[in-house]
Amino acid sequence: MIADNANDPIEALTFDLHGETFALEAGLVREVLDLLPETAVPGAPPFVGAVINFRGRVIPLVDLRVAFELDAPPPTIDSRIVVIEHPLDGEPTLIGLRADKVHEVTAIDRAVTEDAPRVGLKWRADFIRFLARRNGDVIVIPDLEQIFAARGQTAVVTPIHASQS
Repeated sequence: MIADNANDPIEALTFDLHGETFALEAGLVREVLDLLPETAVPGAPPFVGAVINFRGRVIPLVDLRVAFELDAPPPTIDSRIVVIEHPLDGEPTLIGLRADKVHEVTAIDRAVTEDAPRVGLKWRADFIRFLARRNGDVIVIPDLEQIFAARGQTAVVTPIHASQS
């Protein structure tokens, strides 16, 4: 979902997960919310174990920390939910993503991005679209397509369909 022109900077929302900085293409982001009441989904995997009410619609709440095998500390005053619109099975789907802290929308110059190394990385390389360097730090741009495919799209889609019946 990264912009097609290889010379254009990537406009991205940066956020933290367990002390690591991640970024999502800003065009995917619909809203950043304070924490909302969650409803657990019995039998659902930890990756998408709850749903929230977003403007009268029930949407799944995904925890990318599970995909990246990061610990999930308790929520803090900085915790947020990033609501994105992402295609699943060809349908635009609203999904809430947990974030420990949301920073800013920023331009990431493509000259400072690189593919994830295939060895020596603590996470699955196929879960990372790009790594970017900024001020000595590394920003992880996750590959949502790969993450949702590996974690089972039906696990993400099921709560949405249940709300539409």
